[in-house]
Amino acid sequence: MSQLTLEQIATQLESTNSRDRLLALVSLREIADEDAVPLIKKVLDDEILQVRSMAVFALGIKQTDECFAILTKLLETDPDYGIRADAAGALGYLKDGRALEPLSRAFYEDTEWLVRFSAAVSLGNLQDIRAKQVLLKALDSSETVVQQAAIAALGEIKAIDAVEAILKFASSEDWLIRQRLAEALGNLPSDQSLSALRFFAKDEHPQVRQAAIYSLQRLEMT
Repeated sequence: MSQLTLEQIATQLESTNSRDRLLALVSLREIADEDAVPLIKKVLDDEILQVRSMAVFALGIKQTDECFAILTKLLETDPDYGIRADAAGALGYLKDGRALEPLSRAFYEDTEWLVRFSAAVSLGNLQDIRAKQVLLKALDSSETVVQQAAIAALGEIKAIDAVEAILKFASSEDWLIRQRLAEALGNLPSDQSLSALRFFAKDEHPQVRQAAIYSLQRLEMT
């Protein structure tokens, strides 16, 4: 299929058919960021939630100077929690250190677990050690997926002094938590990490064992 021109994509974004608008957003993948963002902004208030969601996500991929401010505002003020979660996720893709504050605030203040989950994931994507205290707090969440995100993120930011805190999950019945823990320990070189990974290398679940073996190989190479 031939690549659409900017004018064709702009026209398609004005279509009354939501499928056309979604396809137009997909077509922006091949368009330069500075040309794509003005078009993405056209559908940020679309009446169809799926279109809005894709547009918000696109602002994390097609990055210009204004994307940070747009996404932060959506995270802080949009009435739809799904859009707030999308905005949190997109902020992580920007890898902009300024996102630490709004993402941390969203984790502490938003009442929806999906937003807190997205914020925790994105704090890991920022790879900023300053996120450590927020992520340690996230370990206390009542939502298992938030705990998984926090464990993974603490590994991403290389918070070596958090090893003891995350090892409390070593005996979790949830194999996904054990897998995230095994993956995170691969970023956290310490005697405790090596000992735990040797234990996980014998785990009953194959994906936990595989993650542990890979992490052990990483640590042995450092």
